[in-house]
Amino acid sequence: MNKHFCSTKNDSLVLKIKQRLDLEVQKRNQMGEISEMRLDPILVARRYNDPTISLICALFSYGNVKQIVKFLDSLDFSLLSKSDEEIEASLKNHYYRFQKSEDVVALFIALKRLNETTTLEDVFMSGYTKERSTIEGINALIRVINELFPHATQGYNFLISKVTTKSKGAGALKRWMMFLRWMVREDNIDMGLWREVDRADLIMPLDTHTFKVSQKLGLLSRKSYDLEAAIELTQKLKTFDKNDPLKYDFALYRIGQEKLL
Repeated sequence: MNKHFCSTKNDSLVLKIKQRLDLEVQKRNQMGEISEMRLDPILVARRYNDPTISLICALFSYGNVKQIVKFLDSLDFSLLSKSDEEIEASLKNHYYRFQKSEDVVALFIALKRLNETTTLEDVFMSGYTKERSTIEGINALIRVINELFPHATQGYNFLISKVTTKSKGAGALKRWMMFLRWMVREDNIDMGLWREVDRADLIMPLDTHTFKVSQKLGLLSRKSYDLEAAIELTQKLKTFDKNDPLKYDFALYRIGQEKLL
């Protein structure tokens, strides 16, 4: 078959995929897209418009979305300004899937201590600015959280993730990447609370929905569900919008969630 014909056919297909996704982005970027009827963890985060509360919402965002929102609704975020003893007493019966109450307590105390001396944004920027690496920014936050309240259980380690030293074979850091999307992008979905991070540096929050949909659409060739796949997908989406590849994230997620393919 003629190489030029194959190339033209492929270019036409890519253009159609881009047009489909652009329409989906436009359709989803509406205030009513997230509601009690159309649940997403950012529904809770947006009520407070606060980075620390948003991080808690993001880190617990795994599993059934109804159960996620139910758990987040049960949390008293005013505890982030209370004493360690008050936090322990108030959260002693709170648990979520892999996290026992002691893990929930540990996260609240660590974040409370962090906010007493600095901010999540400042800690993130200390890692990010060296090489404009969102991974290094996340690593800086994980290190500080661990230092401020040393706590190591299987559930807690899963919750806050490990420091990432290489992308190949590493976890996709989906919940952290989603938190950054919320903080950096600003539209009818995302909050845009952080102004110093370039949207072009964000990496796709790869979950099972976006992973499968991206493979079906030919946007992702990697078979492993890992950070390398998230980076590959981000690079592909940069060919659609080099300055804001993650504007496609929520659309891809909804396409998979609603089984539109």
